[in-house]
Amino acid sequence: MSLVPAFEIGVWNAWILLLLVFVTMFTPNLFLSEEGKKSNKRLESFVPSTRTEKILAWSTHLVIWPFVILYSIFLPLKLGTPWLYVGLLIFVVGLAMQAMITISVANTPLDEPATRGPYRFSRHPIYLSGFLTLVGIGIASASWVVLLCALLWIVFFHIVVPAEERFCLKQYGDAYREYMNRTPRWLGTPKSG
Repeated sequence: MSLVPAFEIGVWNAWILLLLVFVTMFTPNLFLSEEGKKSNKRLESFVPSTRTEKILAWSTHLVIWPFVILYSIFLPLKLGTPWLYVGLLIFVVGLAMQAMITISVANTPLDEPATRGPYRFSRHPIYLSGFLTLVGIGIASASWVVLLCALLWIVFFHIVVPAEERFCLKQYGDAYREYMNRTPRWLGTPKSG
């Protein structure tokens, strides 16, 4: 990794990976039933409650991702290097998680919290998958700038997550409280219960 990032417009730049992220996010919705589409809409219903939480949540969507998208156009992948292969592996894990999240949420009734698929091992797999895709892109392109964005992404959402959990407790009550008691916040083996 070089301290000064390379800036070259090219076909084999990191934008290709970001294109895959967006395809993975939106393609499953094309095949969902109307009920599944409604269920996936609930992912958009959470609104952070405090000013700090709102600033941090929106900064990830309006600052970090747009910056990474624009930067990726000029960021060459490190073709033929171990950086590329390690980064692609992490990136693919994040992409697969995103697809499984969409399917899990779509197959969960609207009046229940999502608890299957990746939600079985993490209460916040959406943020975890976003982090993994950013880390994968950062490693595949050997860019400390993208890795820093990934770090900011997860730190900001670590601060916002308690507000989302309060929202889910209000929305789903004891079902979500029970889910919180058995499922780790970020990643781990669920407790039996």
